[in-house]
Amino acid sequence: MKKLILVGLFCAGLSSAGAEHPNILFIAIDDLNDWVGPLGGHPQVRTPNMDRLAKRGTTFTNAHCQAPLCNPSRTSLMTGLRPSTTGVYGLEPWFRKVDSIRDRVTLPQYFSREGYRTYSAGKIYHGGYGRQTTDREFDVLGPPASVGARPNGKLVTTPFGNHPLVDWGTFPHKDEDKGDWKVASWAVEQLKQMPKEAPFFLSVGFFLPHVPCYATQEWFDLYPADTLKLPFVKEGDRDDTPRFSWYLHWELPEVRLKWLKEAGQWKSIVQSYLACISFVDSQVGRVLDALEENGFAENTVVVLWSDHGWHLGEKEITGKNTLWDRSTRVPLIFAGPGVREGVRCGKPAELLDLFPTLIALGGLAAKTGLEGHSLVPQLRDPNAPRPWPAITTHNQGNHGVRTERWRFIHYADGSEELYDMENDPDELTNLASRSDQSEILSELRKWIPKIDVPPAPGSSARVLTYDADADTAVWEGKTVRRQDPIPSQ
Repeated sequence: MKKLILVGLFCAGLSSAGAEHPNILFIAIDDLNDWVGPLGGHPQVRTPNMDRLAKRGTTFTNAHCQAPLCNPSRTSLMTGLRPSTTGVYGLEPWFRKVDSIRDRVTLPQYFSREGYRTYSAGKIYHGGYGRQTTDREFDVLGPPASVGARPNGKLVTTPFGNHPLVDWGTFPHKDEDKGDWKVASWAVEQLKQMPKEAPFFLSVGFFLPHVPCYATQEWFDLYPADTLKLPFVKEGDRDDTPRFSWYLHWELPEVRLKWLKEAGQWKSIVQSYLACISFVDSQVGRVLDALEENGFAENTVVVLWSDHGWHLGEKEITGKNTLWDRSTRVPLIFAGPGVREGVRCGKPAELLDLFPTLIALGGLAAKTGLEGHSLVPQLRDPNAPRPWPAITTHNQGNHGVRTERWRFIHYADGSEELYDMENDPDELTNLASRSDQSEILSELRKWIPKIDVPPAPGSSARVLTYDADADTAVWEGKTVRRQDPIPSQ
């Protein structure tokens, strides 16, 4: 029985070079997929502030997270190491409690050691992680991430445990009551009083559109229900995918498309998600306005990213925890000194690449031991060659590989998926079983991480014992056969 663990020479259009060590404005947005203007993931989305940032910078249209879950994704970005290297796969543990990496110098700490003053507010690390003053993750801490105003009770009663976070809709409250408004206000105040002598690294982390997706009525009014477009979903889209793909989000609070349709809630959650995106975009705009008003725009590198994507019915779920594009693809925009303006780059990029890229843009010495690769060549020339694909890992043994053309997934039981993203961008047809794809499969398998460690002690990753011969699995003490229905399907 096999034990598996689940759970650029710059040309015209470049921004001015500025000082030797530019400031860094580091904007994180939680659970934001490609439904933003610069990526065109939804035809009706309104994100004027991300649009203007993209116009004065470079947008990576094929950027992907290292894990489709908050803690491992953010840990990877901030440490410069893959989840398969650290063993941080779940919402726990905090990486400072993992012996092999507890003393790791993170991205903001590296800038701090090089003379930058580091600031942080909102969600940068997962939850309260990174806010322990003894860890000195940042020099100055602002308000933590929070939902802010909540209704008196849940607006939607959902299956699978009716998790308190899995909720959406509108109720009487003000934008100023929201946690993200308070985070943006703190960042605006810091920029007003920021000293000009030393460069700064300002991290601003927004919570929405993470569930609960609450927004005020004005943002819902941008997306009238009678004209709202729902994502395209093929009937039976999971029929050609391995059963193992269900285990990645089995018994988690993801909401199934079948229930959304039966409950008449599909359009409601799409409307709520879009409303939250537009609200967060307005808060990004407040921070960008303050950057300009206080004279920092010309000498500040701005990077905007999300920790992972989010399904809104695609592949029959609403949630994350998958290795398909909807869950792994993220917005990634750079602007400022050393970055070309109004450019789009389709080369594969990883959030892991932010550490070496920001070091280079900041004019700092390269750091050894990073597993990402600098994106500076693509910021100089979007067509510059890039041999590396983007690799996403969701618990030990499950990996997705994304090139310019292909999406390849290898699961811990050996099952696989392959999609031709040029001709099938919605990942509707799994080509992995076709004999004419054997050569490309062999090439893509070479990118599966060679280091693939078990979950770190204290991990919240779940354990599955799988017997390939009998085709049965034991999930936390429960035996499951292939012919058994997926729970909560």
